[in-house]
Amino acid sequence: MDLSTLVPSLIEAQFATKTAALQARADTLTAQISTVSSIKSAITDFASALASLAQGGTLATQATSSDPATMSVTTAAGAKLAGMSKSITINALASAQVSSTKTSFSKTASLGTGSLSIQVGTKDAVSVSFTEEDSTPERLAAKINAANTGIKASVVTDANGDAFLSFTGASGKDNGFTITASEGDTPGLARLNVGNGATGTATSTNAANASITMDGVTVERASNTVNDLVPGVTMTLSAVSTKPLSLTGSAPSSALSTVVANFVATYNDNMTALNKAIDPMTGELRSDPAARSLAQSMRTLTTTKLVPGDDLDLGPKTLADLGVRTEKDGTLSIDQVRLTKTLSDFPDSVEKMFQPSGDNLIGLSARMNSVQLSATSSVYGLTASASNLNQAQKDVSDQQSRLSDNRNRASDAMTARFSAMNSRVSAYKSVQNFMDQQVKMWTKSN
Repeated sequence: MDLSTLVPSLIEAQFATKTAALQARADTLTAQISTVSSIKSAITDFASALASLAQGGTLATQATSSDPATMSVTTAAGAKLAGMSKSITINALASAQVSSTKTSFSKTASLGTGSLSIQVGTKDAVSVSFTEEDSTPERLAAKINAANTGIKASVVTDANGDAFLSFTGASGKDNGFTITASEGDTPGLARLNVGNGATGTATSTNAANASITMDGVTVERASNTVNDLVPGVTMTLSAVSTKPLSLTGSAPSSALSTVVANFVATYNDNMTALNKAIDPMTGELRSDPAARSLAQSMRTLTTTKLVPGDDLDLGPKTLADLGVRTEKDGTLSIDQVRLTKTLSDFPDSVEKMFQPSGDNLIGLSARMNSVQLSATSSVYGLTASASNLNQAQKDVSDQQSRLSDNRNRASDAMTARFSAMNSRVSAYKSVQNFMDQQVKMWTKSN
């Protein structure tokens, strides 16, 4: 017998049904695990993207200046500016003291040895010492800057290649400065004195505060960047105003319209994949309770209240109120006319729907976070489903391993039996051949 062909054929026939059943189960589990992972990832990305957008501040009222060239404004994330209206007049800009030497010096010559005492406002004076090696214009300026005195020294080169020294302080009237030299062995540092009757330098700009009148109240600030007058708004002053400026809150209607459209598109992508997964006839997760629960949670998003307050208050409270409709196939669509009118009539209410979850505990971002947390729960969500499927896959793998061992043992046993039979048949044939020879000899002899 040809055992190399016979034994595998018999073993295949014996184990084919069980092998096919286990492989089919393994393939199903792999597809289910892949689907669970894909849906979890998509829902997590959906919730995270919405949360990031809400926290970024672009969906909240933005500060707007009536004259950005005179006063530009930026809005911090989370600022509450709905209904804001301020009248602002810029009376004066903040400036920094700038003092420079009246004459230029050779870039390689020493300006003198000794020390410079630099005092900014009422702060303690800082003394910086110089030797012959570090008293050229560029080295002297570098040493002042390294000492963190509160002023910045710089070298300005003229057409002849000689150097003027310029000293600049911080803006604000309290940041005016003086420089007083103490001459060393090599005189000359006194030429850098600033203030107190100094003759070697001239001050082109004095330190001064910005003056701002907001809603009739005049205040001063040391900088032209002001972020403490209106919470959440940074104003950058560029010029004195010739007339009062208006600072108002501008509703982000365009951004909100865009985010509604993006939400609907992303929702439809997720629901299409989810509905396919739970299809009662062909869905990979048709018997998974977590997947079905997730689908139900998603379907209620359009009718769930997203704005705190009394239900009798005017204004939209759900996505459906914005014009987001649920179609027969479960996907969403937008009534653009209704959305536009709602954004125009109730901008504050729509804005509240999209506030960060920390500011609106029932807003859309908070609701999506809740859906995502439920979907990924390791107790009753898709994470639990994935854990069960992975365990089932391991069990099938163990069964396949045991079946393979049984198959090998059966093959070995069958091969041994057939080999023994072959041996016995060979022995019988040998005896038969001997008897045939004897019979022939006997017959011939007669």
